[in-house]
Amino acid sequence: MNIDHLRRRALATVLVAFGVLLGGTAQAQDWGIDALMQLLAQNKSSRATFVEQKYLSAVEAPLESSGELVYEAPDRLEKRTLKPSLESLVLDKDVLLLERKGRKRSIPLQSYPEVGAFVESIRATLAGDRNALDQNYQVALEGKRDRWHLLLRPLQAKAAAMVSQVKLSGERERVDTIEILQGNGDRSVMTITPVSTSSSPR
Repeated sequence: MNIDHLRRRALATVLVAFGVLLGGTAQAQDWGIDALMQLLAQNKSSRATFVEQKYLSAVEAPLESSGELVYEAPDRLEKRTLKPSLESLVLDKDVLLLERKGRKRSIPLQSYPEVGAFVESIRATLAGDRNALDQNYQVALEGKRDRWHLLLRPLQAKAAAMVSQVKLSGERERVDTIEILQGNGDRSVMTITPVSTSSSPR
């Protein structure tokens, strides 16, 4: 084996090594808001249980509730609270349906834009809809693909008076925590646990 051949092999080895390194770097740099939205958009339907803790300035201990969440892409989201009392909240397209203590109420989101902006933050994130988020929020992403935090701050003053920040956290295509900071300083933290479709109740 002559010297020229050895040099060519050495050069090829170096180029392959640099190619691997550059490829890994490029893959890491590909991670961002758009990449997260693409991951989330792959989820067309899901079912989960939740535990939500609300920290209110007027109450010393956090108030806890629990229940079920159902999502069907692109625009239906259902939250059924089972404890401490039954309550149903269904977001279907542009209408919010509330049921509590036997009473039902229908709220068109167009009539309450500040409420619409808040509920859209959850739905648009689950749907991986970057455009919908950008219309209502300043969007920032922290962390990496295996553990990320999406920070949403309302652009409109009325919406910010209700909710100053929404923080959604998760792993890859799954959202597992939603933390909401209200304009008055109160906050809530919802922990989400997925339920397999085969074992979920109907």
